Amino acid sequence: MGNLLKVLTRDIENYPHFFLDFENAQPTEGEREVWNQVNSVLQVSENILFGLQAYKGAGQEIRDAIQNPNDFMLQERAWNSVCPLVIKLKKFYSFSLRLEEALQSLLECLTCPPFTPTQHLEREQALAKQFAEILHFTLRFDELKMRIPAIQNDFSYYRRTISRNRINNMNLDIESEVNNEMANRMSLFYAEATPMLKTLSNATTSFVTENKTLPLENTTDVLSTMASVCKVMLETPEYTSRFSSVDTVLFCMRVMVGVIILYDHVHPNGAFNKSSKIDMKGCIKVLKDQPADNVEGLLNALNTCFIS
Repeated sequence: MGNLLKVLTRDIENYPHFFLDFENAQPTEGEREVWNQVNSVLQVSENILFGLQAYKGAGQEIRDAIQNPNDFMLQERAWNSVCPLVIKLKKFYSFSLRLEEALQSLLECLTCPPFTPTQHLEREQALAKQFAEILHFTLRFDELKMRIPAIQNDFSYYRRTISRNRINNMNLDIESEVNNEMANRMSLFYAEATPMLKTLSNATTSFVTENKTLPLENTTDVLSTMASVCKVMLETPEYTSRFSSVDTVLFCMRVMVGVIILYDHVHPNGAFNKSSKIDMKGCIKVLKDQPADNVEGLLNALNTCFIS
């Protein structure tokens, strides 16, 4: 963390600051169509997190099968344990694709002329709230995934077993659900330490690339403005006193870190450069002022972003 702080020596004034109502913002008629589309995705997010949290893995069954390669019953037991887990992993991966589309729909709304990023975020608070909810989900998902090494072990066993075709006529119908192309994409997804955040970073980069007539600053300014607004809300008692739940503080911190990482990924100079529009020194201070247990993962995420 010491190296991270070395680059955060400048003070920047006149950052955007206003209250973003992450708890109660409701869509206007102009926001309604996109809000409904994104809401249909977000409604599934808690079930995805619940499924990931409940993921137990098939470690013992796999070990038994590997240690006893000639025991048909143990091979069958391992395979029958892994297949439902692979279906569950496909569900998580497929949700990441829906999340990617939702993020790009929100970026399209929040970056379009003639309004500035600050005007968009103030006028379209329900969409800004959904953008924040996507980031909040993403960091929660990745925090959970990093604590479940069984995911990659299970999927590796599945791929090895399929490729060797060692098990015949045993639930091989799964290949119609997870064919080789799908397995390759899932493998790349789960190989990432933070797969959901990587998906959103790539989605943001693709959005910028595909919208060549839209200045890059429109996108990066939305991200830097949201980071600044979250920072100001967290450090201003007048704003935090308006939160009805203590969980909103952690929500704001996750969103702030998420948009910083997206900004760092998309902006040519990154978030930690002196030209950055994000007050990184202030953002780090806001995090370090919180209980250590609440922010350790967030600080680690920023540090990893800085050194990568």
